[in-house]
This record gives sequence, C-alpha cells and structure tokens, in this order.
Amino acid sequence: MLPVQILKDSAQQERGDTARLSSFVGAIAIGDLVKSTLGPKGMDKILISGNADNQGIKVTNDGATILKSIGVDNPAAKVLVDMSMTQDNEVGDGTTSVTVLAAELLKEAERLVNQRIHPQTIISGYRKALAIAQKALRDSATESGSKLREDLMKIACTTLGSKILSQHKEHFAKLAVDAVLRLKGSANLDAINIIKKLGGSMHESYLDEGFLLEKLPGMYQPRRVENAKILIANTPMDTDKVKVFGSRVRVDSVAKVAELEAAEKLKMKEKVDKIINHKINVFINRQLIYNYPEQLFADAGIMGIEHADFEGIERLALVLGGEIVSTFDSPDTAKFGHCNLIEEVMIGEDRLLRFSGVPLGEACSVVLRGATQQILDEAERSLHDALCVLVTHVKEAKTVAGAGASEILMSTAVATEAHKVAGKEALAAEAFGRALAQLPTIICDNAGLDSADLITRLRAEHANGNHSMGIDVEKGQVADVIALGILESFNVKMCMVSSAAEAAEQILRVDDIIKCAPRARARDNRPC
Repeated sequence: MLPVQILKDSAQQERGDTARLSSFVGAIAIGDLVKSTLGPKGMDKILISGNADNQGIKVTNDGATILKSIGVDNPAAKVLVDMSMTQDNEVGDGTTSVTVLAAELLKEAERLVNQRIHPQTIISGYRKALAIAQKALRDSATESGSKLREDLMKIACTTLGSKILSQHKEHFAKLAVDAVLRLKGSANLDAINIIKKLGGSMHESYLDEGFLLEKLPGMYQPRRVENAKILIANTPMDTDKVKVFGSRVRVDSVAKVAELEAAEKLKMKEKVDKIINHKINVFINRQLIYNYPEQLFADAGIMGIEHADFEGIERLALVLGGEIVSTFDSPDTAKFGHCNLIEEVMIGEDRLLRFSGVPLGEACSVVLRGATQQILDEAERSLHDALCVLVTHVKEAKTVAGAGASEILMSTAVATEAHKVAGKEALAAEAFGRALAQLPTIICDNAGLDSADLITRLRAEHANGNHSMGIDVEKGQVADVIALGILESFNVKMCMVSSAAEAAEQILRVDDIIKCAPRARARDNRPC
C-alpha cells in the first residue's frame, strides 16, 4: 500500500523534538544578538540596508529598532520580534530586556526538556513563578505622590543612561520631563514635535514652547501673521486640468490652446476665490500650491503654506484646533484653526515657521542638534523612548529600583517560594528565577565587570532584606541604587516580565512546524 501524502510537494514539516529544537535555536539566537546592547555600557550595532541603490545606515542599541530592521526566517524568532514591537508600542522602553529575558527563559526550558520534563509541566512552573515575581515587584513599588517631577527626572535619566544621549542625560531628561508635564496628564504624544537639524552639538538641543513647522510661506506672501485664522486643507492646487477620461482634444490653432489654458486658470481662480471668501489670513494645504494660486493668495494678503507636514497634517490640525477640509462651498460649517502668532525663526542655517499661542496649549517642539544624520536619528529614538516611559509613568506613578535590583528581588522571591512548590514544577520555577538573574549578570558582563562576584554579593544583600541594592556600573560595585537615583517605572518592568513569560510559553507549546510549499510561478507559454 502506497503512503498517503497529505501536504503538497515541497511543503516542509518538523515534528516533536526537531520542531522544539528549531524554535529554541531561533529564539535564543535573537536573544544573543541583542544582549550585548543591554545596560548603560551596552554596545551599538551598525545596520546596513540591503538596497544596493540606497544603502541606509543605522547606528543603534535600541532593541526594537535592531529587531525590526533585520530579516528573520525562523518562526520563533519572529515571535520575539513581534513581542519587542509590542513592548515598544505599549511602554516605549525595555525592548532589549524583554527579548533577552524571553531568550533566557527558553534556554532554561531547553535544559529542562533535555532532562525529560514535559513542556506543559515547565509552562505550569513558569506560570507559578511569574505570579510570585509579579507580586514581589508590586509589593516593592512606591508611589511618586508629591515627588512626581523628581521621580520623572530620575526615570528619564535611567532610561537615557543606556542610550547615545547618556553623556547629556541630565539635559535631555529635563527636556523630556518639561515636554511631558506640558501634556497635563494627557497621553497625546502627537503634541510633541521632534525636529532634527544637522550642526552643533547634542547639548545645544532645546525645547521650544511654540509648534515648529519645517515649511515657509510662498513668494511675496506675509512672513508674519498675528491672530491667525487658519484654514487647513487637503486639495489639489495645481492649475486644474480638464479631466475628461477617455477623451482627446484636438485643436486647429494655438489660439484654441490659449482658450483651454484660460479656462483652466479661471477654474482655479474660482477655487481660490472660494477659499478667500472664508475670511482667513493663513491657508495650509497638504498638497502642493502652484504658482498661479500662490500669486492669488499673495494678492489677497494670505499666507499660503504648501506640502505642510504631509504625513502629519492631522497632528497640525489637532494642535491648531481646526479640521481638514477638501471642499470650500460652505464657509459657515468649516472649523478653522487659530493661533496668536506665526513667524519665521532661524535654526542653524534653516528657516522654519513657529506657531505661538496655539489652542492646544501643551503643544511644543524639541529641536535636536547633532553632527551626523545617524546621531540625530538615534537621538530621536532615545528621546522617544524616554517620552513614552514618562507618559506611561504619569498614568500610574509607581517606581521600582533599577540597575538590576528589581530582577534580583524577583529572582530571590521566586527561588524562596519555589521550595514550597511540589513536584517537577519546582524545577521550572527555579529555572524562572535563574533566568531573571541573568539580566543583571549580562549588564555586568557588558560593562567588563566580574559578574560572578557582583551577583553573589547582590543575592546576599537581597537575602538579608536590602531590596534597594543594585549594581553601580560606574564604580563596579554593589550600591543602594535608590539613593543613587536609579529608578524605573513600575509599568515598564511589569510589562517586560509578563510579556517575556507569555512569549516563552507560546514558543514552548510548539511541537510541530509546517511550512507551506512555495507558490508556483506561472509558466511562460510563449513559443520559443
């Protein structure tokens, strides 16, 4: 009897131990890739795009950026990449930590599987250990209360301490805290505009309380407008063509061509007249404004801004308090934007427009300066991480100790409680604790310190109840990190532990990998 074939030709299937090994190898490789970037002394990666025409270069130590930029084929590795993206979107920081922790959990799971412990038993043990770790972390958290600004500064400094901005972390932490406190509890980061300008040093970056737009008015139009009444639009402003699809116009003289052009100009003039009838003094368009309508706006004394922040016109409308319109027949129903003053400002050698006194009072702009485009890009990523963490902390203002203290605290709690767990699940719970202790170990290794000595000292301190003790990377010793001001947001740490455990559990459940057959190309039936 012939064997029954279920899958298509060229489809691949991995089962049992082979599938599990493939998942472990892929996920652990991803963890090994990014773990050298962990901590204040972590190293950077150079990422070069595969496009031969435009070889974009990124220099970064941001875990989410690294994992997003590299192409992975292993399904377990893709799970970790997606997890780091979720961490980045949810809380903004901890992307490297969550990936490394998930990889360490899978390393421990691989050892347990080799000891003939069933994956479901490991998952059950991990769940119990996770609950213990979460409770220990929750109990150690302290409310910011009246010290909110002080705690925000410490959290921002801790976040920026492992980034390219670490040498200016006090300066950038103040920028980030000032910007977030302007939001007055709102989580709307769209109100904070980040502008990158080459030149100068990073220390020359500053916070501008107006909203900056990298555009200029048209020729012969006002350069400064007070009490601006602004119409924000998304409409074509080229000289409208006579659009009759599937038709062709034939003329027998150049005069007829001139008549067509005159008709097109008249059509555009009618549109501009409708816009002017809104009684505005500033017109902002998402699309281009060509020469003829630009001239008409100049004659009417209206500032016209074209191609205004094409990808972020919604943010501009939000800040100015208006709505985007595309038809101009009903001026009464249009919602206009307003601001006290629009004026040109100089940053370096570039001219920009500043909107002052906007309805969304919390709106502001952070101007980043730097020597190269790569430095500016990495500075923007670092500052964005800090802003996200601070916004997250404002929602639930609880802090925990940083510099490995929280991880050792959870690891110690898990190791203590694991003795109360019966059966083989106790082995999995102990493995969970060992995986947590790997994070401060890697931080020490990346700083060139003796991790074995420091981690054992740290474990002893926590066993004696000194739960504020962590690693002082600068001096290479165990120290009270809360006294040093190394704090982290409780939400970031909780999200990191929970996400890593869930991702590791999902990968552990896999015992079969089925890869579809590649799509067959259509055959070329042309004769030879």
